[in-house]
Amino acid sequence: MSVTPIKALDSKVQEYRQVPHNLEAEQALLGAILVNNEAYYRVSDFLEPGHFHDGVHARIFDVLSQVVRAGKTATPVTLKTFLDGDPPVGDLTVPQYLTRLAAAATTVINAADYGRVVRDLATRRELIGVGEDLVNMAFEAAADQPPAKQIEVAEQRLYELAESDKYGSGFVGFAQAVRGAVDMANNAYKRDGHVSGVATGLRDVDEMLGGMQPSDLVILAGRPAMGKTALATNIAYAMAQAHKTEIQQDGREKTVNGAIVGFFSLEMSAEQLATRILSERSSIGSDRIRRGKIGQDEFQRLVDAARELEQIPLYIDATGGLTIAQLAARARRLKRQRGLDMIVVDYLQLLQGSKRAGDSRVQEITEITTGLKALAKELDVPILALSQLSRQVEARDDKRPQLADLRESGSIEQDADVVLFVYREEYYLKNRKPKEGTEDFLTWENEMEAVHGIAELIVGKQRHGPTGTVNLQFDGEFTRFSNYAHGGLPDRFE
Repeated sequence: MSVTPIKALDSKVQEYRQVPHNLEAEQALLGAILVNNEAYYRVSDFLEPGHFHDGVHARIFDVLSQVVRAGKTATPVTLKTFLDGDPPVGDLTVPQYLTRLAAAATTVINAADYGRVVRDLATRRELIGVGEDLVNMAFEAAADQPPAKQIEVAEQRLYELAESDKYGSGFVGFAQAVRGAVDMANNAYKRDGHVSGVATGLRDVDEMLGGMQPSDLVILAGRPAMGKTALATNIAYAMAQAHKTEIQQDGREKTVNGAIVGFFSLEMSAEQLATRILSERSSIGSDRIRRGKIGQDEFQRLVDAARELEQIPLYIDATGGLTIAQLAARARRLKRQRGLDMIVVDYLQLLQGSKRAGDSRVQEITEITTGLKALAKELDVPILALSQLSRQVEARDDKRPQLADLRESGSIEQDADVVLFVYREEYYLKNRKPKEGTEDFLTWENEMEAVHGIAELIVGKQRHGPTGTVNLQFDGEFTRFSNYAHGGLPDRFE
């Protein structure tokens, strides 16, 4: 067995690779602040001591920040008290080094630019650290730790790094806030349906909610067979179909209407969900589509509907048993790769928490709803999460849902910005059919006629708007919700 000899390294070619840093920029920034403390406020909203590569510079910036924030003047003389006992910098004491920094500073005009250079290089070093940790984690992972978990951790760290690199705006003047409000109204005027959020495609619902608002957690709850999934798929399709973008001045694409939708289907497969949408769009019963009992004309309608669906930005993840951390990681990935304006979760009780020892199901649901709300704020998108209701609804004469019926945890009501209940009186009335030919049967027939094809969407909670009930038209054969026609024929849900 021969061994390949190791080639000698050429010291002239191979150079020691250092992490990205710029000591001159760090020195120039510190010098500028020492000369004029106002320069500190140009970088204080995005720069921290940990962003400095040199430990001495980090220590100086930390002390300097504390002094300035305390309302005192930071100069080499005033900082000497705090830094006199620190280790020397080369052949200079720290106070002497401060004097050298201040003497070398020529201007404070570029302080913000120096600060951004320091911050950007710190981000690159953090990125290198993530990469090194990923390599080490892959080499040293335990045998029972799946690679998917390592990928999830890496994605989360990368996304956190990307988000932390966005400088906060801090306080804004009232004039700027007013301009923002006017811009929101202008955008609402331009959007279909004139709503400030993402339009659901259901006229009366949008009028009451103003569309689905960014960063809102919207709970859609109901008993089984009420049509929660059907309503969610109808809304998701309408948003994706209406999606339009506009090129901004900086060259980026911005959604100006509709939404890129991520649909987490924990109960149904992607094919089952697609069949439902195809049924709704082609007006062919989903059971007939599954069995292939369709004619030539119907098949053509099905093909046309499928082609239309292929063009819209609706992405389905049908992985069962997801944890809230996994869902968040996949949502971040979709936003990073393809964009994301709306998330649908079907349904909340099928998500899993971290399953810490001793946690009850109530604590797990609390973790899930808190995580969903945090994710909505983090990604600045609305999240529509479906939820089951407890069986206590069935024990009442009036089976219209209430907030107290939300299953397993009060955190659902607490964390949600909007709580919607879908209710169909027709479903319950149909199961109470009396014997034909009796007086009760005639009464029952009249009641059935009055509620046939009508669904109620009850707004049980809305943090920034009214509560009440909206009537919708429901066609069970095609699992289709549409606008309720007041005194006329129902509108097709487009």
